[in-house]
Amino acid sequence: MGIELNHTIVHVKDRWAAARDVGGVLGLPEAGAYGPFAELKLDNGASLDFMDTEGEIHGQHYAFLVSEGEFDLILGRLRDGGRQWWADPFKRQPGEINNGDGGRGLYWEGPDGHWLEIITRPYGSGA
Repeated sequence: MGIELNHTIVHVKDRWAAARDVGGVLGLPEAGAYGPFAELKLDNGASLDFMDTEGEIHGQHYAFLVSEGEFDLILGRLRDGGRQWWADPFKRQPGEINNGDGGRGLYWEGPDGHWLEIITRPYGSGA
């Protein structure tokens, strides 16, 4: 067996609201309870484990590799929800999509300052 990411903890103010927000945009099934976490399972077996956190939360970056069809559905959910997205992580290209490595990508602000990204081609995969 190779090395794979199994889960990561996402610190938030409200684990259930954050899991609903991220899962809703990505089109994933509702999160389940696992200990102190709202566990949002991804299609590759990894999970985002949302955990209530007191005090300051330092935003992290989470990138998701999606198919072209999933990209369109996620973009539609962002539009329908009145959410802003950017082609770049510096917010210089609002409402645009990037074409890195011959695919498509975009960024949006998730719960508690976390920065979320979808891409249709892995970084470095070529044009």
